[in-house]
Amino acid sequence: MKISLCIGAYSGKDAIYHLEKIKEHGLQGLEYYAWWQLGDLQLFAKEQERIGVGIIGTCTKHFNLVDPDQRELYLNGLAETIEACKRLNIPSIISQTGNERDGVPREHQRQAMVETLKQCTPMLEEANVVLELEPLNGLVDHHGHYLQRSDEAASIIDEVDSPYVKMVFDVYHQQITEGNVIRNATSYIDRIHHIHIADNPGRTEPGTGELNYVNILQKIQDTGFDGYVGLECGYTIDTDKAIVKFKEEILSKLRTDTLTAS
Repeated sequence: MKISLCIGAYSGKDAIYHLEKIKEHGLQGLEYYAWWQLGDLQLFAKEQERIGVGIIGTCTKHFNLVDPDQRELYLNGLAETIEACKRLNIPSIISQTGNERDGVPREHQRQAMVETLKQCTPMLEEANVVLELEPLNGLVDHHGHYLQRSDEAASIIDEVDSPYVKMVFDVYHQQITEGNVIRNATSYIDRIHHIHIADNPGRTEPGTGELNYVNILQKIQDTGFDGYVGLECGYTIDTDKAIVKFKEEILSKLRTDTLTAS
């Protein structure tokens, strides 16, 4: 596993500041969602090279996979995002699905999603970039979001049948939606490209709520998962102190020969 930090961890600070902090803490990358807000991508690429760490995940420009009338908009936005990924050496793109459409059978929306994702795969394969579907909870944070469960995400990924379409497994969201976090994360690990972590309730740093992150991360690590685990959370204490505490109280307790964090 590799540990990444998400933009916003240091409130009011830009991406360069976050990268410097990631380097300072011995983490492995930054998740920066709105790549189009970075400005000059060539200059930013040089800053990544200077610091020695970079962006490891970003988002698509348009979030709707369930409406075929928005397919062209989605594909055009993805093409732009892929070009940014090439320039910044970003390996993955996160996509939500959009909200469920009233009065339209779920199966029709699913088939629209599968068809759009199949049309995405040639672009992704050519660029060697993975598109990651993210289920979101509809109870607390994202009312009406179409894709909420990890089993449905896995079945859609299986239907698309491309190594360039995978899942973000967000432990916080899946705890709210379905629980059973360890069983689901390990059962679907071959479809998971990226993991997000935060505690519940509150979506704050691991160790502040009901989730046992030593056990969760140990079981994930035991599968041989070598992707990124992103701290997508708020912080109840100073961010630097929270990261040190996370490393000392959670990461240091893992039996490790695959974890990468100093």
